[in-house]
Amino acid sequence: MDILLNVVENKKVNQEITISGSKSESNRLLILQNLFPEISIKNLSDSDDSVHMQHALSTTEEVVNIGHAGTAMRFLTSYFTLKEGREVVLTGSERMQNRPIALLVDALKALGANITYEAKEGYPPIRIKGSRITKQKVQINGNVSSQYISSLLLIASKLENGLEIELLGKITSVPYIKMTLALLNQLDIKTSFDDNKITVFPKKSVAKKTVVVESDWSSASYFYSIIASLEIGSEITLSAYKKESLQGDSCLATIYEHFGVETVYKEHSITLKKVKQTKKSVLEIDLKNAPDIAQTIAVTCFSEGIACNLTGLHTLKIKETDRLVALHDELTKLGASIMVTDKSLHLKASSIIHENIAIKTYNDHRMAMAFAPLALKVPIQILDAEVVTKSYQKFWEDMQQIGIKIDKL
Repeated sequence: MDILLNVVENKKVNQEITISGSKSESNRLLILQNLFPEISIKNLSDSDDSVHMQHALSTTEEVVNIGHAGTAMRFLTSYFTLKEGREVVLTGSERMQNRPIALLVDALKALGANITYEAKEGYPPIRIKGSRITKQKVQINGNVSSQYISSLLLIASKLENGLEIELLGKITSVPYIKMTLALLNQLDIKTSFDDNKITVFPKKSVAKKTVVVESDWSSASYFYSIIASLEIGSEITLSAYKKESLQGDSCLATIYEHFGVETVYKEHSITLKKVKQTKKSVLEIDLKNAPDIAQTIAVTCFSEGIACNLTGLHTLKIKETDRLVALHDELTKLGASIMVTDKSLHLKASSIIHENIAIKTYNDHRMAMAFAPLALKVPIQILDAEVVTKSYQKFWEDMQQIGIKIDKL
């Protein structure tokens, strides 16, 4: 489905939006729930990724296809190694079969896991034969996707002797690692994270507990982008959020002060207020701890006519698409002067936004959602708009609630 987004007429809004639970938290908790059935979960994400995760965890089929769900691929790779007597082939979409998995597989095999490649070495599909794992120490590079590390952490307490992970080199995406450890701690699973060493102690069972998933901060980013382009006095209230968040993307609250956006924390929600004009100075940010909001920030800067230098983006090369190249190509079509490397993005200030440009989404939900707020400035087309369901089922409905007009093409 391709759609046309039209410029909103009322540039001053006051709306309340409820956002589904965090995909990142939900997918971690779904793994933990299957390892510890004493857990119940509230405000679970309704994203495609979490739906794929639930199906994969409940199916008895040999072939488990998780589509485009990268988090599911990584977390399930470790999970299925523990299922003694079970053999599965874990696969996904064509893009998923070109996303590397070797670093995680190597770490699991070093622990004693039985995993082989069905086609291309280092990439899905992979065949996993569940087995008993008794080794307790492993090394993995610290500058890889944090999902590899979290995948190991999620199964660690179910290993006979727990697990000690030594992270080699520079560590990136630390907030996501800390999120995983915090969820383990909520279940009274003992952990430690000192320098480059993470230890998770064994735990056979946990006390009965209900865990409430905080709403997704990555999803909130699109409303930060919207409020940045609205008139002073506009407000958007989002639920359910908390100030002491486990999610690294909660740094949005600080970043968007540059765009004159104030974040007011309430008991179970945040209110985004446009209180000042956007600063015209260059926005310089290292996003190594929150790479998923890079697309939103780059588009906001372009929309607001300011320059930015975004660094720490090396993991964007292996997402649903090569997000750096995709950003470069689509922003260039809109009139941007932009340069990307394999780990950074550099945008020059511009006052021109071309109208009625068709934005390719590359099977990437964040491409569709990051570019949608530009409809506050010019009419814009979004191709394959339904891709947003990967993480945010009601996205287009919520855009209409804000006042953006949507027509199917």
